[in-house]
Amino acid sequence: MLLKRKILLVDGYNMVAFWQETQQLFKKSELDAARNILLQKLSHYASFEGIEIICVFDAQYMPGVRQTYKEFNVQVVFTEEDETADDFIERLAVEMNTPLHQVSVATSDLNEQWTVFAQGALRVSARELEERVAVTKSNLNQMSKQIDLKKPILRPWDSKQIEDLTNMMKILD
Repeated sequence: MLLKRKILLVDGYNMVAFWQETQQLFKKSELDAARNILLQKLSHYASFEGIEIICVFDAQYMPGVRQTYKEFNVQVVFTEEDETADDFIERLAVEMNTPLHQVSVATSDLNEQWTVFAQGALRVSARELEERVAVTKSNLNQMSKQIDLKKPILRPWDSKQIEDLTNMMKILD
């Protein structure tokens, strides 16, 4: 059985406008900080879930030529000046939605959700993605604690046993 490659297309500014941790930064136009938080969280999520994430940001907040780069294990795209993230995501969803790919689109824009759904992609709201990311972080934290608990002891005796051995050695001397 061939497994489909999972791809998540994320409307970046839509996420930072809705997510609790980034919402205030977005409202205060601290977009760099909001983007960094989003991208770090998406990177951890992508690594843990084994999915490819493409996060798209509108050029209206950063005009110029389209930019594409990889940051925190996430493909980041800034659209061209006259291109919206919605337009870019719709086009990419159509191109990538093949029998070999399972494409999901994360946005809370209802029109966008219905458009990509009609094209065969799955849809995820901003709140749902935020919850998924939080659950993944919780799972990672839990796994980390279990790993720490399973860490081998560097010496075979505990401090009480060492004290007893030291006392026995003094008696034998």
